[in-house]
Amino acid sequence: MSHPSRFQGILYGPSAANQSAWNQDVSKAPIDSRSRAYIKGITRLGGNQAVHPDFGGNGRYGIPYTKVGAHQPRIRVRVTAYPGESDFGRAPIPPDARVERGSDRHVIVLQRGRCNLFEMFGARYVGGHGHRWNAASTAKFDLHSTKLRHGGWTSADAAGLPILPGLVRYGEVKHGDVRHAIRTTFAETRKAYIYPATHYASDQCARDLPPMGLRMRLSERYYENNLHRFPKGSQSRVIFTALYRYGIINADNGATGSNWFITGASSKGWRDGDLNRLKSVPGTAFVVVESQASITTPC
Repeated sequence: MSHPSRFQGILYGPSAANQSAWNQDVSKAPIDSRSRAYIKGITRLGGNQAVHPDFGGNGRYGIPYTKVGAHQPRIRVRVTAYPGESDFGRAPIPPDARVERGSDRHVIVLQRGRCNLFEMFGARYVGGHGHRWNAASTAKFDLHSTKLRHGGWTSADAAGLPILPGLVRYGEVKHGDVRHAIRTTFAETRKAYIYPATHYASDQCARDLPPMGLRMRLSERYYENNLHRFPKGSQSRVIFTALYRYGIINADNGATGSNWFITGASSKGWRDGDLNRLKSVPGTAFVVVESQASITTPC
């Protein structure tokens, strides 16, 4: 399946300032000069301080997504909260599109053949004539493009990023290779963003809090010294390797104490006992990767 950016980044360069960042191997990228300050700032938040796979549970946890064909009928979506920062009022959302459990109620629809991604936040199926939906915000992404959203715009995620490219998916793990950064949430974030993120969702100006779009990965030493703890052929080993090669991108605010929560697509194929091995990886094992873009903040 395509991601918003299928272009490989320069191996030794900083994290890209457009959607190609998702597929950029950052294992050899330079480390941000404030890496230690960021990690200490996250540690001071308390709460969870180790990697937490926020998916599994026989498909109960994680964010689902729906695939449709190129000729799926377009229906009306009424945007209820952020119409000025939303992309569509009509979209190929089927009436049975899967809705994320919990308060965020994300709906993600991948349109094959046209390579378009439609995402909604706070989505509810209304029905009636035309099979209508309501959503707090909507976003459309062309999967052939690395184009960013407008600066200051949200999406279906707080950071203004697409959600699907950052989800760990069962199929790719089964095939043994995750080639993209992983969507991650923290309990508190800074009133700032770094491209490819385009939006912040905080009133906190502390410089050591993670801005939206902050890119991190496992340190080389931690990865090499601990890879043996994840058995060959296990789901956790594939994800552990991705956390080193492609890392994570801060994309949303989590619940109280919910730091280092990595997001995956819901699937009955996840093995919780295996995924739980990742919970032994501390946040202090990560380093912050230097970005091409500077921080955008009013602080």
